[in-house]
Order: sequence, then structure tokens, then C-alpha cells
Amino acid sequence: MSDKIANLTNDTFKSTISSATPTLVDFWAPWCGPCKAIAPILEELATELDGKVKITKVNVDDNDAISAEYGIRAIPTMLLFKGGQLVEQFVGMQPKASLKEKLLAKI
Repeated sequence: MSDKIANLTNDTFKSTISSATPTLVDFWAPWCGPCKAIAPILEELATELDGKVKITKVNVDDNDAISAEYGIRAIPTMLLFKGGQLVEQFVGMQPKASLKEKLLAKI
């Protein structure tokens, strides 16, 4: 994983999403095939959108409190936060161009 994508925990989640920089949170698990497939796309977007959007990950197996709070039922699920407020949700595998376009439209 790149140094541009932070792993969030139950302890670091709230302070990270409250950032002035819009934050995309990828809810994933190591055993999830689609999660593995979208990981390289998120790596590329983390570089391309550096300074515009912060891309982070939450392992649902290790941080079930956050997953339960946001009603995560399927993974990968990505939530976009601006100033601590949820502004968009993406469920399932997303093509890179589509995901980038949706992110840029919301920030």
C-alpha cells in the first residue's frame, strides 16, 4: 500500500474525516476479491488527486464499530466526507474514470 493512503481505525476515524480536505474512506477486507481489484485504482487516484481528496481505508474486520455506525453491508463501500459530513456513497467495484469523475464533482 502506498504512503498516500492512510489506514483508519476506530480511534483515528473521526479526526480524519473532520479534515478540511475531502476524505474518501474505502471500507474493505483482505479476503474481499473486489476490494483487491479496486485497490490499484485507489492508489492511482491517491496520486492524481493528491491535495484535493484524501484517500483512506478501513478494514471492516478490525474496525466493526465504524462499519456498524455507517451501516456498511457490502464491501467495497466507499464513503466521501467533507468537513466530517457524509456527502456521497459508492458501493461495489467502480471504474477509475467513473470514480474520479464522481469525486471531482463532489469536491
